[in-house]
Amino acid sequence: MTRGTPIPETVTLHVPFRIVKRGGRKEMEVPTGIRARGRCDHALIKALARAFRWKKMLDSGEFGTIAELARSERIAAPFLTRTMRLTQMAPDLVEGILDGSQPSGLKLEALRGPLPRAWSEQRAVLSTALD
Repeated sequence: MTRGTPIPETVTLHVPFRIVKRGGRKEMEVPTGIRARGRCDHALIKALARAFRWKKMLDSGEFGTIAELARSERIAAPFLTRTMRLTQMAPDLVEGILDGSQPSGLKLEALRGPLPRAWSEQRAVLSTALD
């Protein structure tokens, strides 16, 4: 994408899978030949989804302030602010979390702290923090 290319409002992904029951639990099964890269961290994925949803709500003008949004969501404003920092992460770090290829030691609380603005610095900080 170039700077002049508009960003689409909706992105549709088609993911081939089926739900199977194993020992009373439901699991996703991907087609043969497709291998998962790692284990998805559902807490990280949920936090990312919430952060980008909240950012969209603020950007659209649905809510004027973080305090209004926090009241509407019935959560503390500092929690919302810390979670929204995830929207400033490098795109490859976000993709890694979504596809399960994030470093095994990466936890949500580590990402809720202050992160450098530069994406290269974010990668360096996270790689050294996990060593």
